[in-house]
Amino acid sequence: MSQRIFIAGLFHETHTFVDGKTSLADFKIRRGEEMLACAGNASPLGGVLEYAKKQEWEISPGIDCRATPSGTVDDEVVEAWWSEFKSAWQPDCDAVYLVLHGAMVAETTRDVEGELLARIRKLIGEDTPIFGAYDLHANFSFAMAANSDCLVAYRENPHSDAREAAVRAAGLLVRCLAESARPKMYLKQTRIIFPPTGTGTADDPMRSLEAAARELEGGEVWVVNIAGGFAFADTPDTGLSFQVVSGGSVESAEKILDELEQLAEDLKEHGSGQDEALDGVMLRLREPIGGLTLLVEPADNIGGGAPGDCTGCLRALIDHQVQNAAICINDPETVAQLAGVKIGAKISIGVGGKGSQLDEGPLNLETELLSRSNGRFELEDKKSHMASMVGDFADMGDCTLLRHAGVLILLTSNKTAPFDLGQWHSQGVDPAQLDVIVIKAAVAHKRAYDPITARSFWVDTPGPCSSNLKRFSYEHLRDGMWPL
Repeated sequence: MSQRIFIAGLFHETHTFVDGKTSLADFKIRRGEEMLACAGNASPLGGVLEYAKKQEWEISPGIDCRATPSGTVDDEVVEAWWSEFKSAWQPDCDAVYLVLHGAMVAETTRDVEGELLARIRKLIGEDTPIFGAYDLHANFSFAMAANSDCLVAYRENPHSDAREAAVRAAGLLVRCLAESARPKMYLKQTRIIFPPTGTGTADDPMRSLEAAARELEGGEVWVVNIAGGFAFADTPDTGLSFQVVSGGSVESAEKILDELEQLAEDLKEHGSGQDEALDGVMLRLREPIGGLTLLVEPADNIGGGAPGDCTGCLRALIDHQVQNAAICINDPETVAQLAGVKIGAKISIGVGGKGSQLDEGPLNLETELLSRSNGRFELEDKKSHMASMVGDFADMGDCTLLRHAGVLILLTSNKTAPFDLGQWHSQGVDPAQLDVIVIKAAVAHKRAYDPITARSFWVDTPGPCSSNLKRFSYEHLRDGMWPL
């Protein structure tokens, strides 16, 4: 007899320090057949649905809500999701499978996933297993661990394995149902908070922590997760944590957690993610390199919840008269102003500087309008960090491509993280032929850009996602936390 599995998703990485709130209208919502139609696409939801078909599971779709990283979420979103989950729930389901992020914060709920998992557990009872997958940047809580059986983290940052993690969790659910075995989740929260620039898995500390986790898995230990945490969510659960999913003893799980904590202590200085002064980097750009240079701007990291319209790097490119350069700015207001302008026209327009009080404000430029588009493109890399967020297609909204002096400026209407080269190719621009590109990210761009890049500089600019966590006024951290 095939099992019946209830599947739902909730995905938002909440930056509690940025201006503005995230409303229900900001979320892409899928229900019923629209959820099932994701089967086979590049997202984690697509992966588990495809796997479910192979297992001949009967899928009972709930609700899937996801939004681009942004500010604190309205309480309405949490209650709307919960209301639809309850309405869609079928008591004859054999298990619940969830696609989560793990760092969502609402107005009155600092641990959204933990709160909803507790409600789900109360609704479905103790006998129904809860499995699922979550983002490596989760701030994992004790409520999340206590009210689930097995949540599996991504292992890579950039998140090239998000879909794989979802399938891995589904495979463990098969084991659970086949063996009538219910593992338990054990959690260790550390006192360490890494900025996003310190959580790349190609480098320490995450590289060594992930390697150690893989060595510790096997037998009664189903999964060992490394949750790097999301530093810009001000909560009691913020920071690096570890989870062991095990059918073995409490003592064996705690031994693994203690070992990982000690390793993290030994390596924590590697995760400080220090960025260079922009003025000094601009002088170094004059050194010939014979290839593409990236100016990586973590403070305006779109994937971390920043507005993607800060002007610090754009001002530097212009002041230093850098040629053959490009930058993407999210500026729907300016895109709308250019809607009636003819291609090829010269126009003076204010660009960027509208989304953060930390920025100097809009930059008035004499520009040439080169092209416009609807901004939709298919991802060139279906295992990219972006695929974990959107599936197969990205939607930048209405776009315009401008030129000012030697700088191409792509203006978008939807915040679009720079995680796929299709962003530029869709606009007729070959990024490999440019000398300099500004990247509003921390780490997740590397999978797309490293193969075509000669050198990269991480620069310190005004913006809400600075790698220097001492700039943030935390109010809700646990005692003894160490923001690096």
